[in-house]
Amino acid sequence: MTDNDLIEKFESCTLPPESFHHQEHVRLAWLYLRTYPTLEALAKFCLGLKRFADRIGKVDLYHETITWAYLLLIRERMARTEAGRWEEFAAANADLLDRKTNILNQYYQQETLNSALAKQVFISPDKMAPASLKK
Repeated sequence: MTDNDLIEKFESCTLPPESFHHQEHVRLAWLYLRTYPTLEALAKFCLGLKRFADRIGKVDLYHETITWAYLLLIRERMARTEAGRWEEFAAANADLLDRKTNILNQYYQQETLNSALAKQVFISPDKMAPASLKK
């Protein structure tokens, strides 16, 4: 799927849910951050994600802290790398795409991410990132 197809199908809520996994979330966030200033990208992405979740009947899946944290990490990585294409960015930042190890575990206590408050509003990280993550 091309970048434009992904954006168009996401924004029109015609993207099949089975085609929108973690990697597509990260790719879409990267595309928004390439297109819009950070705060505008964050607002548009969050609104679109809520609308998409509502359309597929999964409103309870939206998580504000996870969404914001990933977008902010993606933005930071974009500033640190010269990757001009998604494939380059993905290769240089595989840890952002690995859902099993979940990079947010380096920044958040599990209890924080599991909290009802974290689902509703962005909560700042409550763990210090290890030096190995500071690129």
